[in-house]
Amino acid sequence: MIIVVFGPGGVGKGALVQKLLEIDDRLWLSRSWTTRPRRPHEADDAYVFVAREEFLAAIEAGRFLETNEFAGNGELYGTPWPDAGDDLDVVLEIDLNGARQVKQRFPDALAILVEPPSIEELERRLRGRGDDEAHVRKRLDLAEYEMTAGREVADHVIVNDDLARAAAEVARILESRR
Repeated sequence: MIIVVFGPGGVGKGALVQKLLEIDDRLWLSRSWTTRPRRPHEADDAYVFVAREEFLAAIEAGRFLETNEFAGNGELYGTPWPDAGDDLDVVLEIDLNGARQVKQRFPDALAILVEPPSIEELERRLRGRGDDEAHVRKRLDLAEYEMTAGREVADHVIVNDDLARAAAEVARILESRR
């Protein structure tokens, strides 16, 4: 099974996916690539951080399931073709555009939209992770669109107001799908 966890930046997709990996040993996380620099306090393995030239060469070689450029600022993101083995379900932590691409290629993929409890909380989270003012504004401007359009792609919508509760809800969804 392919599980697509997507939503606006700052909703806690990464924290939710990490919690899922802790409670379900049948999941394998596909690590996305990006050309953006690592944020302060961001784990070294949050992404595969690469130069733009390396990323473009990987696109040319057909190494990605999906790719995206964030808001025209030149930051590229992409998900390599998964290599999880037959006994694991693949988790993709991506954005709305990536979710659309995956659902187009794999209509049976399980798409889970993650939303914040409020726009104010989303803003607090974005600021808390060290994003600069321009980035926070850009993310907040996109968030409403991403949530509205995301509901058209999503099989399920999860509000990430409490990490343990949200992860348990996703785990129940996965069990019912399996």
